[in-house]
Formats: sequence, C-alpha cells, structure tokens
Amino acid sequence: MILRLTTIAAAVLLLNGLALAQQQRATMVADTTIYIAPDASSAKLGQIGRGRELVILDHSREFLQVEMLPVEEPRDEAFEYDPNEGEQKTITGWVRDRAMVRSTTPDGDKIIFGEAADSEDEASRRHGRRGAARDAMLLYYRVYDFFPNSPLAGEALYRSADIRWQLERSDVMTRPSARAKESYLREGMHEQWMREVMKRFPGTKWADMAAFHLIENKLCGDWQGASKCPDKEADLYEKYASEHAQSPAAAEALYDAAWRRAALIEIYKTEANQKKSEESKSKALQLGQKVITQYPQSDWALRAQRLIFYIQQGVPTYGSATD
Repeated sequence: MILRLTTIAAAVLLLNGLALAQQQRATMVADTTIYIAPDASSAKLGQIGRGRELVILDHSREFLQVEMLPVEEPRDEAFEYDPNEGEQKTITGWVRDRAMVRSTTPDGDKIIFGEAADSEDEASRRHGRRGAARDAMLLYYRVYDFFPNSPLAGEALYRSADIRWQLERSDVMTRPSARAKESYLREGMHEQWMREVMKRFPGTKWADMAAFHLIENKLCGDWQGASKCPDKEADLYEKYASEHAQSPAAAEALYDAAWRRAALIEIYKTEANQKKSEESKSKALQLGQKVITQYPQSDWALRAQRLIFYIQQGVPTYGSATD
C-alpha cells in the first residue's frame, strides 16, 4: 500500500513538473491592465509594466490568465536581491492577448530589444516617460533571459547591467561617502550584473565593457592633492588597456591613465619629489602618444593630442596652478 501511494505521489509530481514546463513564459512590450476576470469590465488588479516576467496559465476568448512574477534578477547565486527595488508579490489575473511577446514568439528577441532601445531613448529625454529606464533595464534582461542563444543576448545583458549601474551610480554619488579619499571607505555600485556579463559572455566586447565599469568602484572619491590615488588609478587603467586591447573602452582607459600621469606632474612637485614629477611627465607623454598611434580615429586620440600639447607647454592639468 505504501509503495502504491509513493508511486502515485511520484506520478503527481511528474505531471505537475510537466505542466510547469509546458507553461509559456512571456513579457509585455507595452503597459497593460491586469483584471480579476477575463472581462474588461471586471475589477482591475493593476498595471503590468514593460519587461515584467509572466507565466501564461490559461486562456478565455481574447484574454489570457497570467501569473506576474516578482522582479528578482538576474538568476545567479551571487546576486543580492534588493527588497526595495519594486514589486515583490506574485499576482495572478487576466490580460488581453496583445502587446505580449512569448519565449516562443518568432523574432521575439528583436521585438523586445527594439522596445528596450525605445524605452532607453525615452529615458534620455528631458520629459521622457516615467520609469522608462527601469523598463529598458528589464526588457534588455528579458532578451537574454528568454533567448539566451540569440545574437543579441550578450549586448542585451550588458545594456541591462549598464542601466542598472548608471541608476545606482546616480544615487551613490549623492552620498557623503562619495567624497571619501579611499575607495573602500565609500559605498560602490553593485557588481553582480557586470560580473554576470563577464561570466556568460567571456571574450566578447560586452565582457570587456563590463570589466571597464568595475574599475570605477576602485577609484578614490577625492585625491586630496596626494599622489597615492592617481598613481594607483593610472596603474589600473594601464593594466585594463593591456589586458583588453580590443575593448571599445581601451582607448578611453589609456587616456584616463595618461591624464592621471599628467596630473601627477604637479602633484609630485607639491610633495617635493622632482624625480617622480619628471617620470610622470615622460609616462604621460608615452601614454598619450600610444592613444594617438593605436586609436587614431577615436575622439580619445584628439584629446590625447591636446593633453600632450599642454604637457609640452608646461600647462598644469591638475590643481589651481596658474602663471
């Protein structure tokens, strides 16, 4: 008897597992009302924003019963879910079967990516749609989440991580700790999303760009006129440029290193270390020329040309020194 009950229980679990596997995942590419019943005249449960993850449970005429899942991504053990991020409850209700992209929709990755790009553009506008940046962040992630083998998956995951980084940065930089000298004394941006890009798409330009973002958490908030911070930061940028020579951010990294070496010319003078000042001048000129030689078509090459001119003319690039 016990064996029979165990067999029945196992069969039930198997059927439930198969049922869950057969449920379609979907997301909205336009804000949609969710109703308590498959009827537009029924009570409204709320709005489903762009990019929210849905599971389709049932259908009735032009309506679909869906389960709206909490915002909790990316799915990675290292990711710390922020309970203040937004909606946490699972809501079940009915929506019209429109503006919905399923994980099986032909060209679904392109459709979601297109809406994400549009939302990102909307967020950049002065009077753009409220919450558009968050919409873009979720939509880009949904491209990777639903279509991990899509040619757009790597870029989508990076763009999602980049938006999250920028949103966090705008908050972090308003805090008093942002001006702390040492990087470990201030609160930085969460790195999980960037590390997810590096983990899932190693060797790609998206992984390179993600690695470039991580340098920001190692920068000092305020140099306070001392040589320690710019010297350390220049090393970080030089190391990045050496290890990620094909990165879209390589030219910027080299320029960032050159600019810090140029700043050290004056800083070391205030520390009465003329030898280090001369060494910094030589390194700054070498790095600036490297930007021009290796990335001649970039804006960073033009900025490096200007930096070299300042150094050769003896124009201070840091501090308030004037003739």
